[in-house]
Amino acid sequence: MRSNVRMKDDVAGLDETELRKQAVRRLRKQRGFRTHVLVYLLVSAFLVLAWALTDRHGFFWPVWPIAFWAIFVVVNGVNSYRPQTFSETDIRRQMDRMTPK
Repeated sequence: MRSNVRMKDDVAGLDETELRKQAVRRLRKQRGFRTHVLVYLLVSAFLVLAWALTDRHGFFWPVWPIAFWAIFVVVNGVNSYRPQTFSETDIRRQMDRMTPK
C-alpha cells in the first residue's frame, strides 16, 4: 500500500533555524544557476561573434562548445529547481535501509 502523503525532503520536523538555512542554501543554488546561464549566453554569443568575424561561410564550429555546455546548464537547472518531494513510503523504506540490523 502506497501512502499518498507527500513530504518535503529534509524539512519534516525541522526547527525554524534549520529550515531557514536550507531555504538560503536552495536560493544560493538557484542564484548560481542564473549566473551560470548568463555566463553561458555571453560566452556563446562571443563564440558566434568570433566565428562570424573570422570565417562566416565556413563550418559553424561554435555549435560544439555551445551544445556540450548546454548539457551542463540543463543538469544544473534541474538540480537547482526540481521538486524535492518524496512519499512517506519512500522515506520509511530509506530509513529501514539505514537502520543497522
